[in-house]
Amino acid sequence: MRRIRAAAAGAVTVSMLTAVTACGGGSSTGGGSNDSPKTLTYWASNQGASVEVDKKVLQPELDKFEKDTGIKVKVEVVPWSDLLNRILTATTSGQGPDVLNIGNTWSASLQATGALLPWDAKNFDKIGGKDRFVDSALGSTGAEGKDPAAVPLYSMAYALYYNKQMFKDAGISKPPTTWDEFVADGKKLSKGGKWGAAFEGSNPAENIHHSYIFAKQHGADFFTADGKPDFTNDGAVAGVKQFVDLMAKDKVVAPGNAEYAQNQSVSDFAKGKTGMLLWQSASSNLESQGMKADAFGIAPVPVQSGTPGTGTNVNSMVAGINLAVFKDTHNLDGATKFVKFMTSDAEQKVLNKAYSSIPPVKAAQSDPAFNTPATAVLKDTLAKSGVALPQVADESQFETAVGTAIKNLFADAAAGKPVTTASVKAALEKAQTQMPTK
Repeated sequence: MRRIRAAAAGAVTVSMLTAVTACGGGSSTGGGSNDSPKTLTYWASNQGASVEVDKKVLQPELDKFEKDTGIKVKVEVVPWSDLLNRILTATTSGQGPDVLNIGNTWSASLQATGALLPWDAKNFDKIGGKDRFVDSALGSTGAEGKDPAAVPLYSMAYALYYNKQMFKDAGISKPPTTWDEFVADGKKLSKGGKWGAAFEGSNPAENIHHSYIFAKQHGADFFTADGKPDFTNDGAVAGVKQFVDLMAKDKVVAPGNAEYAQNQSVSDFAKGKTGMLLWQSASSNLESQGMKADAFGIAPVPVQSGTPGTGTNVNSMVAGINLAVFKDTHNLDGATKFVKFMTSDAEQKVLNKAYSSIPPVKAAQSDPAFNTPATAVLKDTLAKSGVALPQVADESQFETAVGTAIKNLFADAAAGKPVTTASVKAALEKAQTQMPTK
């Protein structure tokens, strides 16, 4: 999901997530559904450098759809900071859109509300079949064993972006492949008011994405095999501590990053304030902020061993955006046609080029734009070394509780307070008490 870009959600209440008032359609007040078969409402997630950028990307495509079908799409680009709460409110109030983007990490949580249209074989057939989509993308569309709650729209992976000139000036010949190398390079870059890397300590979802990967690299998960929270196991604690230590102990991240939220780390990197960035499919975002494509390099996110792959060598969550339909839309036929249009081979090429993401539709990946050295890193990561975040009903609460706990640990680091194994475990223990009890 991001970002990614990635989902940065506010507090998610248990009552909202467990409510099964599946009433997505409703009046048009607040952006709700419309009885007209010639109109659709669509909530798009903020994928570009700004809401305005997204409108420029999307409107020509929506105009194409209207010309082809006679159906006008009223789009609202919703910032990530608001999107999850807006969706959850819509599931209980009936004041929702017909079609909406969701961060793929939320799929199982939103599926549990009962508000989204299940994509069974019959519905998939209406858009060309389930086998058109890449398996890794389908793995983040809902709980295992259930019909998907959404359809993959954009696929993304985390990569390491590095400033070529800053690396050259610091005497660094190649991007780091291990975290030890990352820290060593970060210290060389952290001079003269510039820093080795940037993070968004106030962005709970970004915190989750990074710490989840660190935990996986320590052989751990935040949930047991039967879906129960397990936030305080040794590997999870070690992973979170290693992540926060990039600021607290290693000092390759500026203390001010503890207050950074959406896109601020990307902006710092684009402006040459930091030498490295860990981000989802960032090329178009960086270029839209004035950074030339040949000024930065792209490499896999480091792992403990230096060789990305399966098992403990995973280096990205399977990031992405899914397209969902509210089950009670008053224009199901039009909504289905819109999903078919957005996931068509032609539109997949247009939209994923615009956002530097990877098409989750197999046929669209053959386009030369998705076979450059830069996109090869992302495709390879998705195919070989990316894992889906837990597809459990309580995933959204997990993002909020643990993401906020890490936000507070970053605040401690910025204030000069010690971040210890004990303090990390205590923060995660508190987060676990905030999870729903079955």
